[in-house]
Amino acid sequence: MNQRLEKLEKVVEKSTIWNDFKIFLNQHFDFSKDISISVKDILIVITVIFIATLILRFVLKLITHKLPKEDKSKFNVIFGYFRWLVYMLILLITLNAVGVDVTAIFAASAALMIGIGLALQTLFQDIISGVFILVDQTVHVGDIIELDGKIGRVEEIKLRTTRAVTLDNRVLIIPNHLYLSNSLFNWTQNDTTTKEVVVVGVAYGSDVQLVKKLLLQAATSHPEVIMREETTVRFEDFGDSSLIFKLVFTLNDSFVANAIKSDVRFEIDKLFRENNISIPFPQRDIHIISKPKE
Repeated sequence: MNQRLEKLEKVVEKSTIWNDFKIFLNQHFDFSKDISISVKDILIVITVIFIATLILRFVLKLITHKLPKEDKSKFNVIFGYFRWLVYMLILLITLNAVGVDVTAIFAASAALMIGIGLALQTLFQDIISGVFILVDQTVHVGDIIELDGKIGRVEEIKLRTTRAVTLDNRVLIIPNHLYLSNSLFNWTQNDTTTKEVVVVGVAYGSDVQLVKKLLLQAATSHPEVIMREETTVRFEDFGDSSLIFKLVFTLNDSFVANAIKSDVRFEIDKLFRENNISIPFPQRDIHIISKPKE
């Protein structure tokens, strides 16, 4: 009999504790006339945010696991802002789901976000484009790019802008959103080496084999020309005033290609003069027909 009474007392005690716990969970905190939050609601919000944090960390590692260390730090900055935006949305949605009236907060947040979005539209475009550049690695520091007719070597990639140095040693600041709206040519995407071309015309009657030999000599003698065995000369066409040849050679740094091609042209002119190969200028025959007198 005593054992039954003890068991009954324990059951009543547990039931009392559980009831007290439920009362604690249902205890409400009134922030205003329309907003009232219980302890249970707070625990649900904390649990949802904890799960969202784990998911966001997994997504961040998935996106950045192949990025260089410097690009990871840049991406983490913008991802931090995105994380707080996600937390805010989760908080509002969760509170609404547990019965808290957040209509006024939703309306105010929506109006605020629309206003900020319209005011900072270009800034957001630049930042989003910067994220795309960091993630898909289409452009790296040191690449030579051509964008909207401008050529430059990339010196620094930021979230909003890319800084490049042009051929005439001027600093070019490129807003990142231009990558989305313009065609980008990356000269060094596949390799740092590039094929360069010098076109020259010689007079009709010239020894074409000698011309080929001299053109190859002019290119292969330059110290910046690499893979000399792949340097070629093509007999392109019979022009109006000259025989047209194309000299093709390989450089390891296409950013200085114009200076090197200038050196090659100087050498071609020198070799042609030494070997009596002339470079003709355009000529036209004019026939004057006189009208007979009546």
